[in-house]
Amino acid sequence: MTDTAVRIVGNTLRLPGGAAVRFVRTLRLPETGTHALPPGLGEFPVRRVADYPDTAPAEWRARGGVMLPVYLREAMWLSFAGSARPTALQVGVGKVCAVSGKPWSDRLSQRPQNYLVLPRQPWLDGINSGNGTVRQFVSVPLGLGATVEGQVTGEEVWGGVQLQSFPLSEEALAEHHRQERLRRERLGRQRMRGSRSAGGFGAAPPMMSAAPAAPAASAAPAPGAAPSPRMGLGVGGSMRQEVYEDDRPLRDWSETPAGRVFVHLVTPPEWRRVTGEAPPPSPVDRAAYTRAGLPWYDYYDEDARDLAPTDALEAVKPVGDWLGEDLEPWQQPSPEQVIPLKDPPGKPVEDGDW
Repeated sequence: MTDTAVRIVGNTLRLPGGAAVRFVRTLRLPETGTHALPPGLGEFPVRRVADYPDTAPAEWRARGGVMLPVYLREAMWLSFAGSARPTALQVGVGKVCAVSGKPWSDRLSQRPQNYLVLPRQPWLDGINSGNGTVRQFVSVPLGLGATVEGQVTGEEVWGGVQLQSFPLSEEALAEHHRQERLRRERLGRQRMRGSRSAGGFGAAPPMMSAAPAAPAASAAPAPGAAPSPRMGLGVGGSMRQEVYEDDRPLRDWSETPAGRVFVHLVTPPEWRRVTGEAPPPSPVDRAAYTRAGLPWYDYYDEDARDLAPTDALEAVKPVGDWLGEDLEPWQQPSPEQVIPLKDPPGKPVEDGDW
């Protein structure tokens, strides 16, 4: 029987069909200009909501899935390293497709394309803005209108991140197996993403120290406390990254998803209250990172076609328009710092109502 469960292995979400997804902490880019890819500064910890029935809010439990802690205006990217075989992966931000800007759907589309093709797409740092760029994922609270969801739909209902995987059809998978050896040889030459993490996923970058963590919240919510704050993703600065057009016909993919998961974005105080764990330290200062001479990255794949921008996502404004000017100092990396890249399972994650 085919396993339809999403599982957590370490901090990696493994979706049916072979997709592997990690959420990686990174430096927030300035909201002006177009930049090289920022480094990875360690993984976000990921936990099953169902493991905290006494402390997780009822709304989270109803939606199921997993949770991870993020600071206000913290940036992240999604790594797909370790994806086992070709998978069409939908990525939603507040149930708005991060690729097409269209509403969340249980079906794949190519006009416009509403999914990523793994493992060809090695990572995603933000919403598709076309012309070889994306706009960085940046966490913001719901209620301000700053999220992608709020700007595209006019409402902020869902927040978080949604993932849904579609495997190849049986016929296409058989053809894939016949060509797998050649594919792996090609990917072995091309995929060098691990070096982008500046010391490996989960490790702090060398020569750096992080700011102190946010103060702990009380162990339990006070009577009459306000509802748990909800977080979503807005956008920050632009960076050079392609979102690849699928070169397969749509019939090569399964018509129905193999699995899906709702990813709740949790404030650090809520993370401590719900899980009893200390959240990660606050994000590393980006100017200090650059002054230390540590690497940034540039990636270009001349064999792939970049998706065009969509009207809905082109109109999304950066979070600074809601939260005020970005005062964190910025120091442009030198050309020598920009490195070109290329021309046992846990318990199933419970799905819920979303």
